[in-house]
Amino acid sequence: MKALTDLLQAIGVQFTDHTFQIEEIVFDSRTAKENCLFIALEGVATDGHAYLNQVYDQGCRIAIVQRKTSLPSDFIQIEVADTRKALSLLACEWYGNPSRELTLVGITGTNGKTTCATLLYHLFMRLGYKVGLLSTVVNKIGTDTIPATHTTPNPLALNALLRAMVDQGCSHCFMEVSSHAVHQHRIFGLQFRGAVFTNITHDHLDYHQTFAAYIQAKKAFFDELPADAFALTNRDDRNGEVMLQNTRASKSTYALSSMADFKGLILENELGGLIMKLNDVEVHTQLIGAFNAYNLLAVYGVGRLLEIPALELITAISTLESVEGRFQFFKSTQGVTVVVDYAHTPDALENVLKTIGHFRKDTQKIITVVGCGGDRDKAKRPTMAAIAQKLSTQVILTSDNPRTEDPSQILQDMQAGINNTSNIPVLAIADRTQAIQTASLLAQTGDVVLIAGKGHEKYQEIDGVKHPFDDFQIAHSFFNKNN
Repeated sequence: MKALTDLLQAIGVQFTDHTFQIEEIVFDSRTAKENCLFIALEGVATDGHAYLNQVYDQGCRIAIVQRKTSLPSDFIQIEVADTRKALSLLACEWYGNPSRELTLVGITGTNGKTTCATLLYHLFMRLGYKVGLLSTVVNKIGTDTIPATHTTPNPLALNALLRAMVDQGCSHCFMEVSSHAVHQHRIFGLQFRGAVFTNITHDHLDYHQTFAAYIQAKKAFFDELPADAFALTNRDDRNGEVMLQNTRASKSTYALSSMADFKGLILENELGGLIMKLNDVEVHTQLIGAFNAYNLLAVYGVGRLLEIPALELITAISTLESVEGRFQFFKSTQGVTVVVDYAHTPDALENVLKTIGHFRKDTQKIITVVGCGGDRDKAKRPTMAAIAQKLSTQVILTSDNPRTEDPSQILQDMQAGINNTSNIPVLAIADRTQAIQTASLLAQTGDVVLIAGKGHEKYQEIDGVKHPFDDFQIAHSFFNKNN
């Protein structure tokens, strides 16, 4: 329980009545009750201000609002300019500002966020630190695992996790920072020691509407960094320098093709792993592909900016393994290489297929199984199909997570990108299990099959219901049974 007067100081509101004690901060009207502080948020689908009467009837008597509503005089409404920012600041204060007690590094970008954050977590754990991880795949406090529900949790859940990390002795936390989280101010008030920009490509335009707005959401993360933080950006990305334009943080860059503070050079890129130079020091890693070379460069850059000695860093990097669902592969009993990857954007799909194409011999087919999620950016659907057809020898379009959309409509949207004069055959099989089984029947010794879009996910969401579904496990059963 905390005094309301103390909490409100975090949002710059002076409140003289010291009798109010708060047991809980909530933003879901259904959970509001006596001794709660309710935050009315304006959302895309719902507006918390519409439920203030309900909140009052449930016993709550204090709310933070952006506009006051006519309610009984014993209901205190504290008006602020932005309730989302207020929620984040109050969440920080409620949990004792845990981010100030951690070395907190955020990673943002269209692709590579999960891989970079996860690699940094494993790297620093191997260097002897106790570390926290906040990612799309999983949250970690040291070796303890907490299931992840969002790329970046809501401010209360986020600060609760950071507080648990501090209380359990973590010194560092590496977290994915989504554009939604920046735009919705979920990370507002957190004290970051550093930020990393990986890249930005076509994604989330269903939410941001324009690519310019999507870029601005990423940039805002860097704009709000303190002067004693670092900002590390991919200089090979054409928007990499944009992220640094207005930041107060110290600026650093990494690149494979451009001049940069952290420069990489790929020496070998095979299924056995990458051999590359990181600032002229050669390292052999188990990761594969040019996209992972960028991820490793970012990880190396963060390590150096956090003052880890170069040799110690290189030694630990050489032991890192690929992240679940990110170019995760196995060879079937009949010699078919099966790759499962989270690639769900045009750029990510192109990167993975180009990596496979680098290994492939002319006699080997590339069979791509790919879909697009429902209730998400529709504009990328034909582009995804076009890329799959351009860089494969056989394509099977299928369902990803259709959510509340008709899978056949999603497939129809994808097929708009198919070149009907091409000699690359394209099948459309809505049932994802059947699509993977079909790929296993088409593949022959030496071929490579890519199953793209879901990666680490252990479910398929259909009509709002999540059904158990594991691409890697399903592929393993079919390919080792039918070949």
